[in-house]
Amino acid sequence: MAELSGVLLVDKPQGMTSHDVVGRVRKLYNTKRVGHTGTLDPLATGLLVVLIGRAAKAAEYLVLDNKCYLAGIRLGITSDTEDITGEVLSRSVKTVSNEEFIEAANSFVGDIMQTPPMYSALKVDGVKLVDLARKNIVIERESRPITIYSIDSTRIDENEYSMRVDCSKGTYIRTLCADIGEKLGCGAVMSSLRRERSGTFSLDDAYTLETLENMSEDERAGVLIPTESLFYGLEAVKLPEFYERLCRNGAEIYQKKIKTDYKVGTRVRIYGKDGFFALGEVMEYDDGSAVKAIKLFDLA
Repeated sequence: MAELSGVLLVDKPQGMTSHDVVGRVRKLYNTKRVGHTGTLDPLATGLLVVLIGRAAKAAEYLVLDNKCYLAGIRLGITSDTEDITGEVLSRSVKTVSNEEFIEAANSFVGDIMQTPPMYSALKVDGVKLVDLARKNIVIERESRPITIYSIDSTRIDENEYSMRVDCSKGTYIRTLCADIGEKLGCGAVMSSLRRERSGTFSLDDAYTLETLENMSEDERAGVLIPTESLFYGLEAVKLPEFYERLCRNGAEIYQKKIKTDYKVGTRVRIYGKDGFFALGEVMEYDDGSAVKAIKLFDLA
């Protein structure tokens, strides 16, 4: 029986790590080859894109995608983790009007620089920042460019707001909350977080772990999304059977032979007679530019 491969959309519950979800999925699908994209903290809920079988090898090749979050932000306190679970560092009784909050939040819309928090899965010299933070070690972090596309705010009460944030990959919502609080002069922490979208994937299409556990084996296999969906933002190249065989064996396929004209460095989805089988990249050779497979996802 062929190994199951594909993308599983999970609605992660609060209190579980992303690694915990992977462990549960491994048992459900009876395979060790399971990974995920975009870590969610235990506090966070919502869309976790889980990769099963050969799809697990796709993570390092994924194109940068955008995210949408529904976040709670509480004004008047700061914490070491920048969220409600951390040790409180300061408190403020300063009051902020709804107009002031909206103006401060919207000032972060656009291309900005953001410093990753210590309490994050980001690695420096192979060590996660969160592991250093738990040892009370704080190191300098370089600010990184991110994009906030939009922030829609709703006031819940005097000190609590809800924000729907559309942003680029790599954005830390907890840091955004802390930065908004700093700009307002009262401090703020992230009080809740739910990921609603990641790239082309939506929480509307996700399954809870309980729902998956109550499915039959065939039903669980049936909810997997094809691996190629991870690359739907890329151009598709369809190879005739002769060139497909060459490509599968590691040969470069010259663009002049297959009548394509993509720029060097372009990533493409490669299809054969039975559909998608590899991720490719256009490279320059002595005889011209060619498409070469950089990762096979179908070994048939």
